[in-house]
Amino acid sequence: MNQSYSIVKKSLDSHSWIGLLVSVLMYIICLSGTLCVFYPEFQRWEKAHVQASPTLNIAALEHALNNAISDTSIATDHMYAYLPTNDRPFLSVGNQNQDWYVDSKGNMTDQVESKWTDFLIDMHVYLTVPSSLSLIVVSTLGAMLSALIISGFLAHPRILKDAFKLRLGSGSRLEQVDIHNRLSVWGVPFYLLIAITGAYFGLALPLLGAISIVTGKDPVAIQASVFGEEPTINLGGPLNLESTFQEMKEIAPESEPFRLIIHNAGKTSQFIEIMARHSQRLIRSENYRFDAMGNYLGKVGFSDGEVGRQIIYSMNNLHFGHFAGYVSKVIYAALGLALTVISVTGVNIWLRKRNNRDQINQLWIGVVWGVPLSLLMAMFTGLALDFVSVQLFWLSLVAVLAFSVIVNEELKCRTRLQVANIILLAVVLSTHVVIFRSAAFTGAPLIINTILISCMLTIFATVLRTESNQFSEPFSNANSIQN
Repeated sequence: MNQSYSIVKKSLDSHSWIGLLVSVLMYIICLSGTLCVFYPEFQRWEKAHVQASPTLNIAALEHALNNAISDTSIATDHMYAYLPTNDRPFLSVGNQNQDWYVDSKGNMTDQVESKWTDFLIDMHVYLTVPSSLSLIVVSTLGAMLSALIISGFLAHPRILKDAFKLRLGSGSRLEQVDIHNRLSVWGVPFYLLIAITGAYFGLALPLLGAISIVTGKDPVAIQASVFGEEPTINLGGPLNLESTFQEMKEIAPESEPFRLIIHNAGKTSQFIEIMARHSQRLIRSENYRFDAMGNYLGKVGFSDGEVGRQIIYSMNNLHFGHFAGYVSKVIYAALGLALTVISVTGVNIWLRKRNNRDQINQLWIGVVWGVPLSLLMAMFTGLALDFVSVQLFWLSLVAVLAFSVIVNEELKCRTRLQVANIILLAVVLSTHVVIFRSAAFTGAPLIINTILISCMLTIFATVLRTESNQFSEPFSNANSIQN
């Protein structure tokens, strides 16, 4: 009995301290990750005026790529083309730094830009500071999330027995604890999946280095064993994409090509790699390789190669939910939001247990409501001014934190920040409609605007509930939580 109690107590302590350590960063990553599920839709939302061209014009693509490769101001070792798909019904060509839309004649026109969406992805993957170190930090948080999940189960022996006990409206403490515990149980397979795949992205390269040191093998050789060795070619000449895609149809008629890469562009060793989705498969793609004349060289083997290779190339889709259309996207978004709520309620509970109301309480309110407010500010400047600034995001968040401390009254602070989010949501929606008019009500832009309206109504309902009942809602401050 004593031993069991000791395990529970130690697990509970470790769970609390790990949670506290990563709470703010975890909240930012969870919230941005929930939104990232719909990043293809956000990209189209930002450029709602760009006319869709869902059919691939092979002649235009070939013309654009050959011209780009011969242009020394554009050409790089690797050239890329995004092929029209349902998610992204546009043809674009670019290098390692920038993409351009391609018209029906093969001319490269406007730059492909989605500044706010790119900012959102950078926030989720790099905490807005793209670097190897930032990626490792975020991935480490994924590993710590795994520890949180395991320690949380060990700290609550009755967690499965109480899986359906949800006492909403029963008072702030019981409500918050039940929401935290129930959401944790219901989504645990998803949370572990997200934690493991998230950890993989940043820790794969350090792990590769460690394997290289232990085994004495060349890191390049280890990487090639997973992603395939480059073929040896000495052919040269312009690209022949008509032959390439004709061969592609015969090899994999059921696949959906969505990206094309020219490796060693402009050199005699250049070759073509087509990334193609396979329905009913979790892999991001199978990669098919051709020489410049369109002769088939083979595939990498992500679809039917070694199990480890298939798993590795499924990580992206498993992490973002891009494998079963909108069914998986909606499920991932709902569970991602649940994980966001868990991160908030966990801190709320801890704050009350410390039984000491101070500026930390106020700052937490600022974090919870300031992060979405700052995201909305970046969204507005991106729409209205074609300007998204990392510095402005963090300055906006600091301003909200300062406001939270100055107000120093929890209910008033929380309500005002909630109202500010509602107002800014309305401003963003109105701005989008004014700029894009009827295009705002079709396809992907309509989906995103519907999500934004839903967020606005949910926050409004939360304000009304808080004002009428004086109970703390899932995103409330913890100071009203009782022991």
